[in-house]
Amino acid sequence: MTTSTEGAGTAGAPNIRGAQALRMLGRVWAWLFLLGLVAFFSLTTPHFFDLFNFQAMGANTAVVLVLALGQTFVIITGGIDLSVGYVMGLATIVISLVMQSLIGYPLPLAVLAGLIAALGVGLAAGLLNGVIIAKLQVSPFIATLGTLGIAQGIAFVLSGGPPVSIPMPGLGALGNGFVAYWHPDMGLAFFGLPEGVAGQEVRNVRSFVPLQLLYAGALTAFCAWLLSSTKFGRHVYAIGGSAKAALRAGIPVRRNLYKVYILSSLMASMAGLMYVLRFTGGVANSGDALMLSSIAAIVIGGASLMGGEGRIIGTLVGAMIIAVIQNGLVLLGIDPFWQYSAVGAVIILAVLADQAKYRIAR
Repeated sequence: MTTSTEGAGTAGAPNIRGAQALRMLGRVWAWLFLLGLVAFFSLTTPHFFDLFNFQAMGANTAVVLVLALGQTFVIITGGIDLSVGYVMGLATIVISLVMQSLIGYPLPLAVLAGLIAALGVGLAAGLLNGVIIAKLQVSPFIATLGTLGIAQGIAFVLSGGPPVSIPMPGLGALGNGFVAYWHPDMGLAFFGLPEGVAGQEVRNVRSFVPLQLLYAGALTAFCAWLLSSTKFGRHVYAIGGSAKAALRAGIPVRRNLYKVYILSSLMASMAGLMYVLRFTGGVANSGDALMLSSIAAIVIGGASLMGGEGRIIGTLVGAMIIAVIQNGLVLLGIDPFWQYSAVGAVIILAVLADQAKYRIAR
């Protein structure tokens, strides 16, 4: 009897260690995949592993990342927000119209007014989603699909269809500038070229950390803190695990769902503000193509569409993977339309990894 028990224990130990190893692999596969992509494109393209290229990737993916931040909270609760793309588009139009009306006033005042307009759009859209989903008990898919249409219609009505431009001096520098600039002779300067640099000397200036990346980094740090270190974050995970159990435990599920969908729309409107600063104008469908990329970043980063699991750092890694794929394919000279196929394949891989992780856990 003792020998049999010992044999069973000895035979079971490798299986347990194997399951633990597979479970760990399921948690870190996105990091390994990202490192593999960076290594592959660094070896196959001459200009990929370059500071300028990395900064360009960061600036290009900043809006997608911010769009995905609030959506991460929604997906952790087991919901989905299909409206973020057109809430972002509506925000760009409202911000642009508000700032247009302030041409001739100081730039800081116009930007502050644009920020207030963005917050207003996000609050209104998030509150509408929250009421329909939390109070009226409509499926998040249907509710946010309806909000998508409402935001889309209002954006096109306000803009009339064409982009809304803001001919305001200095506005583009807030969206396309850098934190630091360095010139071999003039030295280091922050948030502007070193004094005395002009004409041909601008070519010798090296720039570091795009402002778009700074904005996205600040919002990412805030959302990471909110999700990992606050009672609200713990409630988000509890609702995603089981809304009924969370309700029995005394968690105000309805109130927290309001907050989650308001946060999602606020991040979408912040993405809209970043878009306006970068392109000095708004476009009604500017976030249309970015909605899928934002959801893809969250899923690739390890969040479960069933709810209860996900992290902001995972969303960041997912956004980086998408940016590396898109940038690397362009540098390889591959038709840009293949980017959609590549991102779709990675989404499927992420879902398979998530399913495998749950099978191992069971």
